[in-house]
Amino acid sequence: MTARASVPLDKILQSQGFGSRKGCRALVEGGYVEIGGSAATDYSLPYETGGLAFSVNGEPWQYREKLYLALNKPVGIECSRKPSHHPSVLTLFPGQFAERGLQPVGRLDHDTTGLLLLSDDGAFIHAQSSPKRHVPKLYRATTARPVTPSLIESLLSGVMLVDEPEPLRAVSCEALDEFMLEIVLEQGKYHQVKRMLAAAGNHCAALSRVAIGRLRLEDLGLAPGAWTYLDEGRLSMLAPA
Repeated sequence: MTARASVPLDKILQSQGFGSRKGCRALVEGGYVEIGGSAATDYSLPYETGGLAFSVNGEPWQYREKLYLALNKPVGIECSRKPSHHPSVLTLFPGQFAERGLQPVGRLDHDTTGLLLLSDDGAFIHAQSSPKRHVPKLYRATTARPVTPSLIESLLSGVMLVDEPEPLRAVSCEALDEFMLEIVLEQGKYHQVKRMLAAAGNHCAALSRVAIGRLRLEDLGLAPGAWTYLDEGRLSMLAPA
């Protein structure tokens, strides 16, 4: 996306999550902001935002009009800005991101791990969350009972869930070993993998999302709890096939 040009420094800092306009002016006046290795002394001075690099209190930053992030979500984290029983996923990111309105694109349960997208771009979040997009999501599930051919067949042919008007079917499903399978879904219903396994006569003991569209977690090289920015190339991998 093309960033705006010639924006006053205090407004730039505010847009990047460094506080109110007044607070950002205080950062500049206090000598905490550097651009090009030199202290920025005039908060009203405009800068070209495209590719702008700066530091605040010695920490390097790069201007980004919007945030598009991928996280390898660990267990014991809630995908909520106001968690109930576990730490919020936002605690894994710099505080400036929360100030910008960063939020998860969809949710993974607190005990589900794997690929999670986050953004502060409302249009992007809405588009990625829409069931009309039919973006496949690949999950790896560990089961309590052995994975049988009949279980795979049930998941592929469709199972009925409470409050659903028709059976939900996996796009694809295959056994990886006796107690593990990979399943691809497009719908994104609440607790869908766990509920489908239960409806098919098994139980989900552990669950991880390993891909969204063509974006695979293993290709990102993220340890649990680690995150990365998504460039345009990786964002394009989230498009429907």
